[in-house]
Amino acid sequence: MPVNAEHMKHALIDNWALFLGMLMLMVANGLLVTLLSIRGAELGFTPLTISLMQACYPLGALIGTVTVPHLIAKVGHIRVFSALASMVSIASIAHLLTSDPWSWSTMRFLAGVCFPGLYVVTESWLNAKTENRIRAQVLSVYFIIQTLGPALGTALVGFPDPSGNLMFGIVSVLISLAIVPLLLSNNRAPDFEVPDRMTVMRLYKVSPMAVLGITLMSVGVSAWFIALPLYALSQGFSTAQASGALVVAMIAAGVVQYPIGWISDQTDRRYVVIGLSVISALAALWIAVDTSSSHTVVGFAVIAAVTLPVYSILAAHANDQLTSAQVVPASGTMVFLLQLGQVFGMLLGPNMIAVADGRGLQLLLVLIGIIVAMIAVARRVRSDAPEETGEVMATGVIGMPMPGALQANVLSDEDAPQESSEV
Repeated sequence: MPVNAEHMKHALIDNWALFLGMLMLMVANGLLVTLLSIRGAELGFTPLTISLMQACYPLGALIGTVTVPHLIAKVGHIRVFSALASMVSIASIAHLLTSDPWSWSTMRFLAGVCFPGLYVVTESWLNAKTENRIRAQVLSVYFIIQTLGPALGTALVGFPDPSGNLMFGIVSVLISLAIVPLLLSNNRAPDFEVPDRMTVMRLYKVSPMAVLGITLMSVGVSAWFIALPLYALSQGFSTAQASGALVVAMIAAGVVQYPIGWISDQTDRRYVVIGLSVISALAALWIAVDTSSSHTVVGFAVIAAVTLPVYSILAAHANDQLTSAQVVPASGTMVFLLQLGQVFGMLLGPNMIAVADGRGLQLLLVLIGIIVAMIAVARRVRSDAPEETGEVMATGVIGMPMPGALQANVLSDEDAPQESSEV
């Protein structure tokens, strides 16, 4: 067996608890976010109420991604992971005990604080325990979990649930079970240091397109992710069909990331961003004109496939212009911009459904696609592509609120100069 294959085998064995725990967390989060939109609509929540409730998640995430690293440094990975998992398990069950938007919004905010914290724990642990030579391969396994987990969770929404209690119970059970492998594993937690931060303005001076593009595209991605099941219901889809449409979109987004990433590694990344943004705008315009059920599913699958990879490409474009010491701090800033965009996307998405005779969501996506394409064109005219570029690292679907952190460590390790063994 080749050396790297042997190391990879040991890495998978050593980190099985982390991978299994992460899979259960991703399934639970994908299930919960879709379940809340559909169940809220069944309870009579207005699109505005649903959007405000869902927007509480990225608001909480903005706090969680900043505070949790300090907690990990203070009390350790396992204690933080256990505490956060317990809190988010309580939050999911609390949705069963109440049916008012205020308590649901509060629990959504709590989940927003906790879920990103759980991902910070997992990513930092996995990154610290993985050797440089196989880190990219481990990241590929991690990406598969990021992609499959939320898709499986969303698919569960379509299962029969006459009482309305089963799915919330499954969310709580999955989160509680996610703690067990980690606690029973003999894999010791690594030391942890809080990463440095880079200001938004400092990153903007390095790459205006990354800052503007990530923010705007995050608005679009979170808008279709949250609003698609509600839009499908408004078009006469059943609950199972509505969740199925989102599953198709998520799978399409996951499948194309590696090919699109490879293409962007071969050329100026801004050309790829322009192409993806234009395709997104055209697909959204198509399903605004033709609202048939089959075309709606296909159209949103295309939109998902061309909008989700843009974050990875823009992050890589920024990293191409950063030093290895700046990559990890910049990753934290890009995650902040991602969450900020998600707040506005979740506020806009559901409320745009009824605008323009039921075509408001599509028109919002058309507008975002055009603006991002125009920004990429303007930046291409003003500056040339960097001579030396790294690789695009695929990121998970929207259920994963920490894309870029582990990828940033991979890039910084690969770009860092190797110490010479010569005297």
